[in-house]
Amino acid sequence: MEKDNCNKKSLSEVLDVRQLRHTNSPVFSTAIFGVIMLLVVAGTILSNMSLESTFFWSSPTSEVIQINKMERKSLAPPKNSTSRNRIAWLRSHLTEFEVFRSTNLSEQFHQRVVDSLDNKCEVRFFMTWFSPAEFFGKRELLAVESVFKSHPRGCLMIVSGSLDSQQGDNILKPLIDRGYKVFAATPDISLLLENTPAKSWFQEMKSCKRDPGRIPLHQNLSNLARLAILYKYGGVYLDTDFIVTRSFKGLRNSIGVQTLLEGGSKNWKTLNNAVLIFEKHHPLVYSFMEEFASTFDGNKWGHNGPCLVTRVVQRARETIGDNFTVLPPVAFYPFNWLDIPRLFQRPRSSNDSTLLKTDLVKLNRESYGLHLWNKFTRKLKIGKGSVIDIIVSDHCVVCRGMQR
Repeated sequence: MEKDNCNKKSLSEVLDVRQLRHTNSPVFSTAIFGVIMLLVVAGTILSNMSLESTFFWSSPTSEVIQINKMERKSLAPPKNSTSRNRIAWLRSHLTEFEVFRSTNLSEQFHQRVVDSLDNKCEVRFFMTWFSPAEFFGKRELLAVESVFKSHPRGCLMIVSGSLDSQQGDNILKPLIDRGYKVFAATPDISLLLENTPAKSWFQEMKSCKRDPGRIPLHQNLSNLARLAILYKYGGVYLDTDFIVTRSFKGLRNSIGVQTLLEGGSKNWKTLNNAVLIFEKHHPLVYSFMEEFASTFDGNKWGHNGPCLVTRVVQRARETIGDNFTVLPPVAFYPFNWLDIPRLFQRPRSSNDSTLLKTDLVKLNRESYGLHLWNKFTRKLKIGKGSVIDIIVSDHCVVCRGMQR
């Protein structure tokens, strides 16, 4: 989700309460009281409607409300704070980070992975979700659905404490009821990082001896957790804003190019970590964790994610060899964050329709999926008949609220 950055009037305004104080008529007072109650009830109903709108094609207003809620609750230090202040902030908010906790449930993580993701899984998928379950919304659930559209016998574990709950069970129930193997499991990050080069980094951060940086720490912890999970268990990691359009069954030890060098060169400039496919104990993933621990910077967008994998792979040919594949942009990132907004728009001309057909051919024949770049597209409404409309409708399995 990180871009290429490596190299309502209030009630007192509607009704002037001060004027009410000068009115002694009981009839008038009763009438005004009735108006106020009517406005309050109407406001409550409208609020609930906007927050519980239909499954995927919600209005822009409801999307903004949900985004603003997420921004208000985002765990990040105050802007322009110093390193010392950020460390102090982390110490005072440490208990709010579920990934720093070890519980009886989290200590069962390893056994739950082993029991749930067995040899019967056609492909083993992982996602991470370190935000509250209430924010696991329409697009995230669609990403989950798309996994099973292309891999009906696949398995997906969402590494998340918030979704490993009754609320999470309710979210995933439509898929589970249809027989799909999707689970949520609370991780114990400390145990997960045992015998990895990032263990000491995690302990220092948990002990508030490191600067978490200005970027929300859970984002960087997700960058690290996906690496540890793949290193310990092997499989496919997907971001929760990635729509799968084709089977991953034939892919092994692969990472995708996000950006090519300018001038039509086939040489790549930037990789991305939104999709990672690696076998257990792969040396490249180990190198990723080494790089994370030794060069961590919580102040630079992408430094511990796309830029990290880019740095490591650039020098890995000499140290690790060719036991991995770098796939072209069309594989996972056929449209970058600048181009993808037009995919949300319905065609308005014959030229638009021609371009739409070309885009669909690329996505269905050449790509394994589509990264939605939610950071930049979350507020966009999906136009009926648009590329995104067609893709998400063709690759859902529950399709609740999918109107075509």
